[in-house]
Parts: sequence; structure tokens; C-alpha cells
Amino acid sequence: MDVSATARRLLLLFTVTVVSVAAAAPSSPGRPFRTLYAFGDSLTDTGNTHSTTGPYSFGVSHPPYGATFFHRPTNRYSDGRLVVDFLATDVLALPSFLPPYLSTLSRNATATRASYSGINFAVAGATAIEYEFFASQNLSANITPQSIMTQLGWFDAHLRTRSAGGDGRGVGDALFWVGEIGANDYGYSFMAPDALPSERIRNMAIDRITTFLQGLLKRGAKYVVVQGMPLTGCLPLAMTLSQPWDRDNLSCVASINQQNLDHNHHLQAGLHRLRRSHPDAIIAYTDYHAAHLAVLRSPTRYGFAEPFKACCGTGGGTYNFEIISTCGSPEVATACAQPARYVNWDGVHMTEAMYKVVAGMFFHDATGAYCRPTFGSLLAARKKGHTK
Repeated sequence: MDVSATARRLLLLFTVTVVSVAAAAPSSPGRPFRTLYAFGDSLTDTGNTHSTTGPYSFGVSHPPYGATFFHRPTNRYSDGRLVVDFLATDVLALPSFLPPYLSTLSRNATATRASYSGINFAVAGATAIEYEFFASQNLSANITPQSIMTQLGWFDAHLRTRSAGGDGRGVGDALFWVGEIGANDYGYSFMAPDALPSERIRNMAIDRITTFLQGLLKRGAKYVVVQGMPLTGCLPLAMTLSQPWDRDNLSCVASINQQNLDHNHHLQAGLHRLRRSHPDAIIAYTDYHAAHLAVLRSPTRYGFAEPFKACCGTGGGTYNFEIISTCGSPEVATACAQPARYVNWDGVHMTEAMYKVVAGMFFHDATGAYCRPTFGSLLAARKKGHTK
């Protein structure tokens, strides 16, 4: 097996494109939103990819994925629930987790209309920039050809299906969750840093993300939450592959974390411009970088004993991660005994425990440190708008 090729493919994995789309039923004061639309990459994907169709190497369709909460693999890149899962059921009190879009294509939408509350369009390995661009640069590994704009196309197709079924209710009443997107784009550029410098990828990725958001707003979205990029330089994968001298004060990969920070600053500037051009919409930014940083600075405060080591991995040592033997592969069919004590699940994605902590920061913190404007103020605005 070509270890370097595998490493490059794995770098693309930190993705996730999610969209939850649903027929928007009128909201009651006790439930501000009854419809959730979510987009993103593997951090949000609840099943649009499988081991046979998703990013190379991680056996997401096999144990021990899903072991903590679902007690079986659900094609989520974790041992349990993701941030979007906590948003759907714990925060918004929707009747169920959001089903992946591709699994709904064979279902009868009319039969499930009464309980319909959303769709998840996120795809592990998805990029902000169109796949064809990377293919034209001979940087394609023939995995995850979907981008964020692919998900927008799926959303349109879903809306047409709902409208044809007699349910034309409202995009403007729904909450849109735009999960992290862009990390895979930087993974592609890693393979050709001279031809595709980080700054070029950043500018193109931010342009695509803002174009996508403009598309949602033009379609009538009024409540949008956009997730920033976490500290991908603190993932076992990145720290295993990087040079030992490229470290910051967290002992993470300094160059990658700076790249993430630059990306987030430009993303927030783009959101500011969108707010000015769409004053009737609420566009919130969830600061994944700040949330991740808070946990790594004080892991025990949040209940973690292992901030860097992968729970599901092999090799032991500082990171318990090997490129050629990743979680879910025949060599790694079991995980650590206490996933809730670990921040990292498989070397690229987080444990359910970490996602739960991050969800609490995003949705329940009232200081504005992790969600701006606060999620509470967004809910209040929705309730106020509904009662007018």
C-alpha cells in the first residue's frame, strides 16, 4: 500500500457537507423551528456516504463506529451523535434525527409528511470548491465528487419534490445549519502546494461558500447558522504527518492552525457583507476554532483525559494513529474503553462527548464567545417574528 497516497487521501477526509431540508410546518412558541436544513462535510454527515462510497480508508460502515449511542454503525464519522444531532433533537426538539438525503430518495415523501422535520445533505469529503477544479489540476483521488454547490442542487431537487407533493411550505420558517466546509479543499492543496498555494485555495473556498449562502438567501432563507473551521492542526492525522518543528503552544501543527484561523477570519468578513446585503435575515457564526481551543487548553474542565490521542486507532504512543490502519479497518475493529474521556475518535473526527461539549457552547452559551449573534437571540427573534 502506498502510504503517502493514503495520507493524502486521508487529508481530504476532514469534511462534511450537511443539509437538512424539511417541509416547514408553522412553528409554535414552544418549538421555534420545526424544519432544519443542514449542509456540510463529514462533521455533519449522518449517512450520505458509506465505506464503499465515502472517503478512503475509514471503515465508517463497520464497528466500532456508532458504538456509544446507536450501538451500531450509522455511517456517522464518530462513536455516536454529531453536533447537528444535538441541535435537531435536544435543542429544537424535532421528532427525530435528520435523515441523510440520499436515503430519502427511495421513500414516499407523502407517507412521511406528518413527521417530516428535515433532511441532511452533508457529505463526508465534500469540498467548497467544485470537484472538477481539482480534477483539472490532476489532484483528484476519485472520491467524494460532491461540493457544497452539489448540495444546493440536491436542496433544490428536494424542494421540487415537496412542492409536487402539495407541500410548498416555507423555506423562510426553517433553520439552516451550514456545517464546516473547506478543510478538504486545503487537503487537496497539500498535494501541490506550489501550484495551489493556501491563499489561492482560501480565496476560492470563501468565494464558493458565500456564493452558496447567497443561494440560500435568494431562495428565502431567513435563519442561517454557519460553522467555522476547528483546529485541524490538532488532529492526530495532522500531527502524525507534520514535521516535529512545526508546532504551536498547544503542541499542534502551527502552520495548519494558522491556515484555519485565516480561513475563519475571511469567512466572517464574507458573512458581514451578506448581513449588510440581506438585513432581513439572521446569519449567525459558530466559532468552532474558539470552542476547540477552549477544550484543548483545559481538557479536564470538560471531562477529557486525552486531548490528542485517538480513541479508535492503533500504534499507541502520543496519538494512537497509523495511516495504514485506521478505525473500522480489519486491523482496528475495537476502540478505547471510555470514549467519553477522549476528544478525538478516529484521528480526524471527534467523539460524541466532544461534539456534545461543542454543541453546548454553540447553543447554550449566552456570552457570544462561541456563537455570534447568540443562538438564544436567534431563537428569540424567530419567536418574535412568528407572533407578529
